[in-house]
Amino acid sequence: MDDFLAIFQHEYAIRALIASIIVGITCGILGCFVTLRRMALIGDALSHAILPGVVAGFLFFGHNPLAIFGGAVLAGLFTAILITWIQRNSITKDDASIGIVFTAMFALGIIGISWLTKKQGIHLDMKDFLFGNVLGVSDNDLWLTAMIGCYVALIIFVFFKYFFISTFDPVIAATMGISVALIHYFLMFLLSLTIVASLQSVGVILVVAMLIIPASTAYLLTNKLLTMVLISAAIGMVAASSGLALAIKTELTPGPMMTLSATFLFLIALLFSPKRGFLVKYAKRLQKNLTIDQQDVLKTIIKLSQEEGVTFTKLRSELHFGTIYLKINLWNLQRLNVINHQNRKYAVTDIGKNLGKKLLRAHRLWETYMTNKMGIPTDKVHESAEKMEHIAQADFWEKVDKALGHPEIDPHGSPIPKLNQKKVLEITLNQLAINGKGRIAENQGNAAFLWQIGLLPNTTIWITNKTEDFVLIKANNRNIQVSMVEAQMIQVVVEE
Repeated sequence: MDDFLAIFQHEYAIRALIASIIVGITCGILGCFVTLRRMALIGDALSHAILPGVVAGFLFFGHNPLAIFGGAVLAGLFTAILITWIQRNSITKDDASIGIVFTAMFALGIIGISWLTKKQGIHLDMKDFLFGNVLGVSDNDLWLTAMIGCYVALIIFVFFKYFFISTFDPVIAATMGISVALIHYFLMFLLSLTIVASLQSVGVILVVAMLIIPASTAYLLTNKLLTMVLISAAIGMVAASSGLALAIKTELTPGPMMTLSATFLFLIALLFSPKRGFLVKYAKRLQKNLTIDQQDVLKTIIKLSQEEGVTFTKLRSELHFGTIYLKINLWNLQRLNVINHQNRKYAVTDIGKNLGKKLLRAHRLWETYMTNKMGIPTDKVHESAEKMEHIAQADFWEKVDKALGHPEIDPHGSPIPKLNQKKVLEITLNQLAINGKGRIAENQGNAAFLWQIGLLPNTTIWITNKTEDFVLIKANNRNIQVSMVEAQMIQVVVEE
């Protein structure tokens, strides 16, 4: 820790650290929208395409940071407009049009640098442009980076709802009077600003990594946009500062070290994310396979119990499971009170009988569906039904049952078990009593209004208070007040 702090006792290192943190936060914030809109390739294009603007600013105004900044931003906007125009007015594929424009702009910039070097005797270091030189940040560069960072963060905060709706549902945004095209070009403008601010720190090659990697890491950790933006900003800050420290300590190039630090954090999230991590998914897959095997054990016990007492030896011969694995499945079924074990024999409890009835119903419904709706011969439906009975959820089988007209027997002549189902009604919100529970129906007359107050389809709600003028509901741990007039237009699904 002392060595880490000793690194930043020098003025150049402090300036570099501040610039890196600002770049990390700015790229993290804006990168969320770039990632969600699938604009990573456009970000890469803009980072290369600003080179002619840098050359033009340098050519006309010399070493003037504002002139170089302005030229780079204009070049970025021109690139974004040109890409969009080609995409809309030709049959060229979107990714191809992006590749054509940014490679042409990048080539133009390289030619400009070569001309300046040979004809004007001015030396521009391409290595610094491509990979950055954060240790050479000047006070003017630092102020410019800070102003851009504050501006981008402020714009995202003020217009967050507009970016949110245009990112996830541009059709609804358009119906609400939001100009989706204007938001798109404004985002391109912010992206150009961020890329220019990041040039000195990570360069045009690696700025795309700082835009994409922190946002992608945050996406693995949450499914809420605001939380994603905050996490992405924090990851960008940590990656930039730790990468800079490692670069100074090891005397390596800072830009690539920042990228590797961000990648390391992404790999950690990829493995250990509570919701989308590889290890969590693998554990869920194992649990799912174990559940399927337990259901097969239950079905076998139900079948054998009709013939004779079910012993462990008999189960072992029927299922062909390993001894230890079969004992694990039986132990889990006993723990869940699905079966019991007495006198060295296994029997099914009422809970087990109900679960077995659901499995049998699903199996026979799917055999009926494949035979009646798909035209598959009766002797070829059993294997598929064996898989489907474990996979699909209860609401799926209700839809299958309804599509088949509620059949009573399967193609083999066996009866299809019936379940005691709750009656589902669709009413308006104002008809719910206090403490009543329901969920927002999918079909609504005013979906835009529901989105504005944070009520999405299938959101569970509770009525906490009700007067002649309004209804107070609780949804997603939030209290929402809806006028009685609005409540009469909101459809709610309830179960009796």
